[in-house]
Amino acid sequence: MQPKEFLVRLNVCRGIGIVSKYQLWKVAAERYEFNDVATLTLVAGITGHRREQFLKSWASQSVEEAYQRNRHMPFITIIDSKYPEILRNMYCPPLVLYFMGDIRLLQSKCLAVVGARKMSSYAQKALLNLLPPVIHQKTTVVSGLARGVDGLSHQIALNHEGKTIAVVANGLNRVYPPEHDRLQRMIKRHGLIVSEYPLDTPSLPHQFVERNRIIAGLSQACLIVEARKKSGSLITASISLQENRNVLAVPGPIDSELSAGCNELIAIGARPVMNANDILEELSNHFYTVQE
Repeated sequence: MQPKEFLVRLNVCRGIGIVSKYQLWKVAAERYEFNDVATLTLVAGITGHRREQFLKSWASQSVEEAYQRNRHMPFITIIDSKYPEILRNMYCPPLVLYFMGDIRLLQSKCLAVVGARKMSSYAQKALLNLLPPVIHQKTTVVSGLARGVDGLSHQIALNHEGKTIAVVANGLNRVYPPEHDRLQRMIKRHGLIVSEYPLDTPSLPHQFVERNRIIAGLSQACLIVEARKKSGSLITASISLQENRNVLAVPGPIDSELSAGCNELIAIGARPVMNANDILEELSNHFYTVQE
């Protein structure tokens, strides 16, 4: 079996999570052994019931059918030259990325923009004020196609003839939320949609957290526009900090629950964003640091 086939089969297989799949891939790649999966699982520390479930899935007809179907989708793997280095070097990078649209955007300067699904009018005004100047500087907006801040960020990029990447938590033949069907089709034509999940995969709660690491990993900086104290946006911010990305936050009223997360991020060191230049400066600082 060739490495790319191994990666796609591993991606569609069940029984273990993304961290174990990445560990299994590392062991297989180090040994350049892609056939003796039973031994590879033991070396990777996958034992007990999880190992049994995985090996059963690996040998199943359903995995063979999923492999045959998904291998015809446009995709890149972690060993491909088009796979962005910034993502490859993060903790537990996705092994496979299925895509629709312009794959070249993965190599562009990217800003992650995340925030509340039930955003306020304040967040809307902030996005309409902050993003256009950044987009005009050829920055790609990366977000998760969710309701609220995510969806509006994608739309602003498209409205200003900029580029945007949507990272989704489901198979690419599904649309979530359903009302973003038209937006997803627009991004497919003018931007890029990516997912690590095989076709027909529904949107499950844990997958949104997994998706967030890709949003953070693709981007040189992460902008949090509105967030409650406990929210997915703060998970993305935390991952960005762990991956040495610049984190920015839009400050908000001290009596607003939707601004509590942003204000706390600023209190622990995130850069408060007052205008678009704050964002552009942080993006420039990231590239300067990397080059140094």
